[in-house]
Amino acid sequence: MRNILSLTVFSLSAALAAAGSARADGEVNIYSYRQPELIKPLLDAFTKETGIAANVLFLDKGLVERIRAEGENSPADVILTVDIARLTEAKEGGVTQSVDDEIINKDIPVNFRDPDGEWFGLTTRGRVIYASRERVKQDSITYEELADPKWKGKLCMRDAQHSYNIGLFASMIAHHGADYTEKWLTGLKANLVSRPNGSDRSQAKSIFAGECDIGLGNTYYVGVMMTNDKEPEQKEWAGALKVLFPNAADRGTHVNISGMALAKYAPNKDNALRLMRFLAEGEAQKIYAEQVFEYPVLPGVEPSEIVKSFGPIKPDTLPLIEIARNRKLASELVDKVGLNDGPTE
Repeated sequence: MRNILSLTVFSLSAALAAAGSARADGEVNIYSYRQPELIKPLLDAFTKETGIAANVLFLDKGLVERIRAEGENSPADVILTVDIARLTEAKEGGVTQSVDDEIINKDIPVNFRDPDGEWFGLTTRGRVIYASRERVKQDSITYEELADPKWKGKLCMRDAQHSYNIGLFASMIAHHGADYTEKWLTGLKANLVSRPNGSDRSQAKSIFAGECDIGLGNTYYVGVMMTNDKEPEQKEWAGALKVLFPNAADRGTHVNISGMALAKYAPNKDNALRLMRFLAEGEAQKIYAEQVFEYPVLPGVEPSEIVKSFGPIKPDTLPLIEIARNRKLASELVDKVGLNDGPTE
């Protein structure tokens, strides 16, 4: 690994072979659910500042199982991922260790980190409403309002069991309780134009096509669509919608995170902590947030101009740990009301 350049994507088989040499000085090994091209500028900046090479193993699934199988010989130092569900999965899967670091704790607000120090948020994305510029006149909305019959046949969304939606539903349980949330989910079901399907970008496409007026989506996908030169039709989808930040006048908009954790057996622990401190500080927060069209968690660090164009966000201050606690119940309620079956007359 000494000869690997500042950013390396190595294969699964190579990762195990590298377990012994992973303990060499001057490098840190990252297991990531985030695409390598999204984190490359960030890790290049870290290497430039510290001289420490950052090696990346990208996985699209099975990260926790991978580290558990490697056991004490795992080369993983730092875990990078998105969504509170995957961060808590790593903690509950026993592949992380606690970090109590003055710099990290100072830079990352308490509601965006695990009380036990086993994961930390780096950037946030809002779970917002994509609304038709042409057909939706209002410029404010609440999550509660999505169950209002006035939206009957006008709401579209992706799979209700997707982690992005489950996070939102879990936040509704935390704020209102299970009984209210069950009735609210029943209202969502009644307002759907069709069975939940596709991705967040699919909802934008449906709004553009006139198939629905509003849809649930993450803020960062708007930035992805606005800048997609490979599929320029997505720029038209983005242009057809406006971003409404729910509950801006009261508790704020539900947000989820991308985050980091220290791997349980980190062979390069000192370098791993240096990387984690770097990721928590202002320069890295700015680079990362601009690259992925998200909001920095460090107070005072401005989002990119593209993200600013969505409008101001007031994040819900509900601790993410409260959302994590309610995810299982949220999933059960989705099944109970048959939300993925779509509207029924």
